[in-house]
Amino acid sequence: MREIVIAGNWKMNTLPAEGVILARAVADVTAAMTQVLVVICPPATHLKDVVEAVRGTYIGVGGQNVHWEKSGAYTGELSADMLLMIGAKWVIIGHSERRKYFGETDETVNKRAKRALSAGLRPIVCIGETLEERQAGKTFEVLMRQVKIGLDGLVLKGRGGLVIAYEPVWAIGTGVNATPEQAQEAHYFIRGLLKVSYGDEIADQTVIQYGGSVTDANAVELMACPDVDGALVGGASLKADVFGRIVKAGVK
Repeated sequence: MREIVIAGNWKMNTLPAEGVILARAVADVTAAMTQVLVVICPPATHLKDVVEAVRGTYIGVGGQNVHWEKSGAYTGELSADMLLMIGAKWVIIGHSERRKYFGETDETVNKRAKRALSAGLRPIVCIGETLEERQAGKTFEVLMRQVKIGLDGLVLKGRGGLVIAYEPVWAIGTGVNATPEQAQEAHYFIRGLLKVSYGDEIADQTVIQYGGSVTDANAVELMACPDVDGALVGGASLKADVFGRIVKAGVK
């Protein structure tokens, strides 16, 4: 049985004190839901405070980005060692907002993922097509490219290893989520790509999350799909009670 991973991407939201309160509230509402791996990814300014706030709980903490170099003249970036030093164990890589606004490419996603894995961070690698690409019938072509280049040369171990988040760009922050049928179709295709490159066992054990306007209203339906192994949650992760209900959907 595959792991179920529910991760909250707080993006550029919450100040340190607010983040600590939210983290503790998430830990409280999900305390009994240990069948699911719960991860929260706050802004870098209060990563350490959030780590301390959830210490002793089952909550994992992650960064929202990581650089591929160990150190150097990379203004504004965080290294894997910096994240690890303050207690982060996870990191989001290649989110569509990084691709859209900050020049992230499949090649830089690949470099970041390699560095994260080699350092001992568990990466959540985001992929997904734009609305224009979907309308042009290029969804599978885009996913194939992102998986081929983004995971090139990476050693996947399946359970406990790299996580893929399928996030159709047209569904992120729009309130329009993919239907369960659309999500399952994409996840099944991605898992098929992994089977070709890594074999059935690794592919079957690799977590593939769905992301894109996930709420407590649609989470049960989405995660009932056989190839959907959790969710990467944006705005809904900023409310502990709502996020808790999404985690509960993962338990079901």
